Amino acid sequence: MRNDKQRRPLISLPHACPVDIEACKRNFSGAAFNRRQALMAAAGMLAASGLPWQAEARSPDIVRRVIPSTGLELPVVGLGSWITFNVGQDAKLLENCINVVRAFFSGGGRMIDCSPMYGSSQATIGQALKSLGYPNSLFSAEKVWTSSDGSRQIEKTRSYWGVPSFDLIQIHNLVAWQRHLPLLSEMKAAGKLGYIGITTSHGLRHNQVEQIIAQHDAIDFVQITYNAVDRDVERRILPLAQERGVAVIVNRPYRQGQLTRRLEGRPLPDWAGEAGASSWAQLLLKFIISHPAVTCAIPATTRVDHVRENLACASGPMPDAKLRTRIANHINEL
Repeated sequence: MRNDKQRRPLISLPHACPVDIEACKRNFSGAAFNRRQALMAAAGMLAASGLPWQAEARSPDIVRRVIPSTGLELPVVGLGSWITFNVGQDAKLLENCINVVRAFFSGGGRMIDCSPMYGSSQATIGQALKSLGYPNSLFSAEKVWTSSDGSRQIEKTRSYWGVPSFDLIQIHNLVAWQRHLPLLSEMKAAGKLGYIGITTSHGLRHNQVEQIIAQHDAIDFVQITYNAVDRDVERRILPLAQERGVAVIVNRPYRQGQLTRRLEGRPLPDWAGEAGASSWAQLLLKFIISHPAVTCAIPATTRVDHVRENLACASGPMPDAKLRTRIANHINEL
């Protein structure tokens, strides 16, 4: 795990409302203080304050993973927005996206991920959140993607979403990361941001991602491409993230639909039930979220039935290491 001795840690809550662990320390009586006690004390302080905490209907069946830097939990299935939410002002398509977001929250989802490079997706998310009354359970994951003024872009993004602040801001594809990392660190220290992350996709920049994770304690999240076909991150990035206490978000779980189209019409293996999967999409997603280093996968979809199918993967049996290997081998043979 990372060394946090030089940092003053904050616990991130919905919309990046911070609770100061040091304050919990001062108010915690008894034996030696540790992080688990801090989290318990923070929860008590928050409850007394009347602020929202994990306000979604929590199904006991949904698998959640801990964010290592704070100990808070997220459901292992989130919602991406690349392409699918880039619908402009088309009223019918906007309504469809709102229905997808509604189904996502109704099913116990929390993390929604977006970026300034996703066209009108940010505004679409903002309209959906407004329509739904800004659910307290939202975990907002955004990105900064500019070589110039990151502050201005982040503020514009925030206005699209209509939230007071973000839970997570990631440096998209490492663009100008040396410039943005100090900015995000300042925002986090000021209580204007919950977590800091970096992203890459399509198997690119893995060496640079490794170096940043290894050298910078400020990184709370890393977002990478990972699926039953694209497995390079298993060699170094996933083990390193576990070692350094960095949460992992997985993009392109279906290779933008390429994998599910390739498998369409082929019979699902009879052993898929061992993984709790009733479709190829669920088997592919179960392969990802069952990896112990993965915190949350973010499949994107335009369909309510698909978002429900994806969320169903967060419940029921999970493949063990042996079954995960069997899944990957079978899919690569087809």
